[in-house]
Amino acid sequence: MTVSAPLLVDGLRALAPSYKGILCDVWGVLHNGVAAFEDAHKALRKYRDETGGKVVLITNAPRPAKQVGEMLASLGVPEEAYDGIVTSGDVTRSVLEAQGTKTLLHIGPNRDQPLYWNLEATFTQNDDEADAISCTGLTDDETETPDDYRDRLQKLVDRKLPMICANPDIVVERGDRLVWCAGALARLYEDLGGEVAILGKPHGPIYKAALDRLSELAGTTIAKEDVLAVGDGLPTDIRGAVSQDIDVLFITAGIHASDFGPSDDPEEHLIRRRLTEEGLRARAALPRLWW
Repeated sequence: MTVSAPLLVDGLRALAPSYKGILCDVWGVLHNGVAAFEDAHKALRKYRDETGGKVVLITNAPRPAKQVGEMLASLGVPEEAYDGIVTSGDVTRSVLEAQGTKTLLHIGPNRDQPLYWNLEATFTQNDDEADAISCTGLTDDETETPDDYRDRLQKLVDRKLPMICANPDIVVERGDRLVWCAGALARLYEDLGGEVAILGKPHGPIYKAALDRLSELAGTTIAKEDVLAVGDGLPTDIRGAVSQDIDVLFITAGIHASDFGPSDDPEEHLIRRRLTEEGLRARAALPRLWW
């Protein structure tokens, strides 16, 4: 009878010596949208100090890295916890720049406007004038749901407008609640028959950008087998890492916390069962990121 190695480990320290770099999710791992998780950013700092490895934060935030860094600082995540940041906003902006001048309809909150600063594109608030849609989220994610957009999105689908989704997350934690993200609108748009390009996790472009950044920071090419991804989202963080053949540390007390028993003491058999059901795997698991 084959006995599997334990999936739940004592902390990041159990894995750290095996990896030259870490790609770490942000929302759900380093903070919950309201406050930073101190043990998490201390663990990343310890990893950097003790192994000399590099840490790149990889996030589906639909904003440039600079704004994400400022937001992290405001929540209490110090710069010493990481070496660089790659966002789905960065990748989205690169695609928009490559497409040249278009008339874009932005669906999302005003806080995401930095994504478009100095971009050679025309923006409209009139759905009938748009050539394409850039979706960063719900306009008011505190009160709206994706279904509030159904009729509007159907009309855009009927006009055959392509949508670029800058944040593939369906939901994220905000304090003790889950709020809808752009990925939920993109999924609905597809269900209605629309064309959607999704650039963040779990899709390849953001991982290529993050791995390139990791190697740039290290001053040498870091192979995928020397990288550990850390994340809490099965459809984004875990699926993305697995699809790229990158080992992953699954943080179970994030958006899937209710699936695994007590959030601070998850049941390993429930974690294994869920991973199997999803066709996924993990190198290890922790309730929260700590050293």
